[in-house]
Parts: sequence; structure tokens; C-alpha cells
Amino acid sequence: MPRREETIRQCALTREEKPVADLIRFVVGPDEVLVPDTDAKAEGRGVWITLSQASVAEAVRKKAFTKSLKAQVIVPDDLAELTRTRLEQRLLGALGLARKAGQLLTGAAKVRGAIDKGDILALLTATDAAEDGRAKLLGALRARERQAEEAGFGAPPVPHFELLDSEQLGLALGLENVIHAALTKGAAAQSALARAQRLARYVAGN
Repeated sequence: MPRREETIRQCALTREEKPVADLIRFVVGPDEVLVPDTDAKAEGRGVWITLSQASVAEAVRKKAFTKSLKAQVIVPDDLAELTRTRLEQRLLGALGLARKAGQLLTGAAKVRGAIDKGDILALLTATDAAEDGRAKLLGALRARERQAEEAGFGAPPVPHFELLDSEQLGLALGLENVIHAALTKGAAAQSALARAQRLARYVAGN
């Protein structure tokens, strides 16, 4: 059940009421085209859909946006993919800020060092990473977590994300060939983590 202080909205597709963290908002732009309002800050009447790429695609097919707004608006056929792109852009921007703040490391050696020190908030792997490199770092992370648990210092598992390819990561960070990265501790890293979690939920659909 949502906490009392959480804002609740209704999904226009399922009519189910959910916390806004479980939904994504859409608004009508000046040209009468529906666009994703990924930060839920745009002015105007919004339409909320469950945070899921499949749900947004279904809402387009079932004309849920037009029914909710009770008006004829232009709904792009590729709205679900466009929304994913916007969420990716928000994440990439947050990762760039985290790097400037010194809260994002790149490169297998540096990431492995952060894992060994227990100084890692999230592990990021490019979607086009080699399987052996991915397995080595993820294995090291899980081994470190088991050691901490056995020593009585257990904590929630560190999340691992594979959401962006090496080219996307490189362009966002101003680097080449970014395959492995890690968010360390700090406000900028926490913001990037929140955006990664939101994108991951959108893609996974749960």
C-alpha cells in the first residue's frame, strides 16, 4: 500500500490508482502533439500511464490518451519508444553530472577497485559489453556482498544495470569506449541511480 504522503494518480489505461512513482505522465504540447513529461513538471493537464513501455504502447493502441483528455490530440505511433528515449536522455544527463561531481568511475580496473572497497552504489555495464568482462565484475560484486553478509554487515544488493550501449555512455561522459562504470556515493550519484531505476522499470514493465 502507498504511504499516506505519496501522491496518487489513476492510470488512464487500467483505471488503477497508483503512486506517481509507478506512473509516467504525458501532456499535450503547443502543437497538439502528445509528449512524455518524464519529470512530471510540465504545465497543463496530464495523462498518467503505468510506468511500462508495454503499457504506453497499449495505451496508444486503445486510444486511452484521447479518451482521458476528451479531446482530439496527435498521439505518435512510436510514443512508447520516444518515451524510452527521453528516459535514456535523462539518465545520460544525470550520469554526466555524477562524473563531474567525482561520483562515477569508468574502466574495469577502477570499477573493480571500488567494488573491493565496498564503495559502490550501482554497477553499470554497456549492453554491448563482452560476456567475460560483464561476468567478472558482476561476480566480484556479488562475492563482496556475500563476504559482507557473512561478516554481519549485510546490506541490500547493489543494483546492476544494462540499459545503454558503449556509444551512448561515451557520448554522455565525453569518453571513448565506456563499457564498465560504477556510481559511488553522493547526491549526484543518487540522482543518477533513481533515473536508472526508473528507466529499468519502464523497460522491464514492472
